Amino acid sequence: MPGDAAPIDFTGLIRDGGLVVCGQATAEPVTLTETLVTQAAHLPPFRMMVGPLFSETFSTCAPNVSFQSYGVIGNARRLAKAGRLEVIPSNYSAFCADFAARRHRADVVLVQLAEAADGRLSASLSNDYVIDAARGARLVIAEINPDAPFTFGAEWPADVPIHMRVAARRVPVELPSTPLDDVSRQIAAHAASLIADGSTLQFGVGRIPDAILSSLSHARNLGIHSGLINDAVVDLIERGAVTNADKGIDAGITVTNQVIGTQRLYRFVHQNRAVAVRPTSYTHGQNVLARINRLVAINSALQVGLDGAVNSETLNGVAIGAIGGQLDFVRGANASNGGRAIIALPATASDGTSRIVVNVETVTTPRADVDAIVTEWGVAELRSCGLAERARRMIAIAAPEHRDALAASVHHRK
Repeated sequence: MPGDAAPIDFTGLIRDGGLVVCGQATAEPVTLTETLVTQAAHLPPFRMMVGPLFSETFSTCAPNVSFQSYGVIGNARRLAKAGRLEVIPSNYSAFCADFAARRHRADVVLVQLAEAADGRLSASLSNDYVIDAARGARLVIAEINPDAPFTFGAEWPADVPIHMRVAARRVPVELPSTPLDDVSRQIAAHAASLIADGSTLQFGVGRIPDAILSSLSHARNLGIHSGLINDAVVDLIERGAVTNADKGIDAGITVTNQVIGTQRLYRFVHQNRAVAVRPTSYTHGQNVLARINRLVAINSALQVGLDGAVNSETLNGVAIGAIGGQLDFVRGANASNGGRAIIALPATASDGTSRIVVNVETVTTPRADVDAIVTEWGVAELRSCGLAERARRMIAIAAPEHRDALAASVHHRK
């Protein structure tokens, strides 16, 4: 609270060149990270591993701190724009596994935990790489947040020691849904045509996934097995569209790796045994995803090439996105009985340039793995298509003002 003494003095705790790992997204332990940023200028140079950033914590930070991440999501874009963020190009599942295998070694771990009345602890809003990072860390500092929901599946392991405990002074970070626009609604209408009753959904953060979810309130017996859940999931459950009855595994249970939303969502998942916040090895594991019935992976992109290759990472050589779990779930959906892998994006960028391009500059999802591409102009079904037919179908869902140029580029290459 303003004027109060800092909850912890990091002097002597942070070592020169050490790697500090903190909880990501809404699981960021803000009391600890804000304090660390405030004291950073007086500490030895150190590295900080972050994931998606939805707080303002790192909008300013001393120059002796360098940052690493598996992608550029949310406010991490500010760090990337300032040249302070090193991106580790890795599938999210592999990034998490690298902590378990000690290929990434944390020195200090900062984590937000929820505590039950009987003293049990839960990682609450995210069951990601932080637990494995803590298992091998020299120092684990836990921020105990009474406003963080206690979630099942994310119980803190008894064999991972917590060396220091701090009381939270901030409620958990929230990420409200982005208001929908006409383009996202048009994309959602096309994507919804590919989602049958009884499908199990995976989706990410943003306006387009929210629009697609909001368009499915009429559906029946949907399931959720996703890298994250948000407030839109609560709507679908309360309207009876999500029952998790036909998934083939985890009947009746919404499975996620992260919980990203508002207090409404946090209240819903608190001590709710119908929600499981599971580790990445389970939520993103290919052996698990292949067992799910009709898994529909819904992801977005920065660009898609005429051959179907997907770029979700860079534009003009600058990292502004992430591999994340896209390829994990695309391949999982392709292996699922009746599964679909949907890449949904607007046909044009905010500056009017086409997001359907001749060739992408970075390949996130290879063309061999692509299934369906969706824009506001329709659906391009690419599975089993040759390159000429793929180009024709992709041009058909590009913005009309860009179709002639794209067609001319194909003709020129012949």
